[in-house]
Amino acid sequence: MKCRKLFSTLLFAFALLSPAYAEEVTVAVAANFIGPMETLAAGFEQETGHKAVVSSGATGAFYTQIKNGAPFDVFFAADSATPARLETEGDAVSGSRFTYAIGTLVLWSKKKGFVDAKGNVLSKGKFAHLAIADPEKAPYGAAAVETLKKLGKFDALQPKFVTGNNIAQAHQFIDTGNAELGFVALSQVYKDGKLTDGSGWIVPDNLHEPIVQDVVLLVKGKDNPAAAALLQYIKGAKAAAVIQSYGYRIAK
Repeated sequence: MKCRKLFSTLLFAFALLSPAYAEEVTVAVAANFIGPMETLAAGFEQETGHKAVVSSGATGAFYTQIKNGAPFDVFFAADSATPARLETEGDAVSGSRFTYAIGTLVLWSKKKGFVDAKGNVLSKGKFAHLAIADPEKAPYGAAAVETLKKLGKFDALQPKFVTGNNIAQAHQFIDTGNAELGFVALSQVYKDGKLTDGSGWIVPDNLHEPIVQDVVLLVKGKDNPAAAALLQYIKGAKAAAVIQSYGYRIAK
């Protein structure tokens, strides 16, 4: 009886003490990475007790929000230039930035067999709408434009563009049938070595600049132990396995 009472007392004491060690980290995540981030956040909480509160959107839009005082601790961008700029401008902690993933662009359609393995659908296929993310705000949109220009198809296809504010909206246009096909992040339509739906052409790396995605600790999060713990977790083998399962490459 005494042992049971002691055990109950210890459990109660632990319940009171544990919140003091668990913190929250507010995370801004580029829309292409929201799927992996949700999986990573769950693993992070299970391993550390800290909770990641995640918001997704366009990298360019997040830059503006951060400059205007948005309460984020950590920023996972879809490029390397934006975190570097925040670091230079004093909005991010110097030396905290690193590459967490290298992204892949894919031309994708919800329709099976619609997109061929070489992307010839761009010149031979019959379609009315081609979805892309806003190239001014979203690096995957910029990569899509660069690809079309390299292929010599930009001028012919530009009138068919349906432009999303971010890569999530571009994907939504295709997923709902408002565009027959479009350029999205491979991570949005890929899991464990295969497309989850539809048909796609993985765009060769030589058709656009590498989509190097950096994360940075923002000034607001510099004293938050959960923010530091999240960055450490992302560097680990468990996180790398999750990131690669969505079709990203890990920087050497």
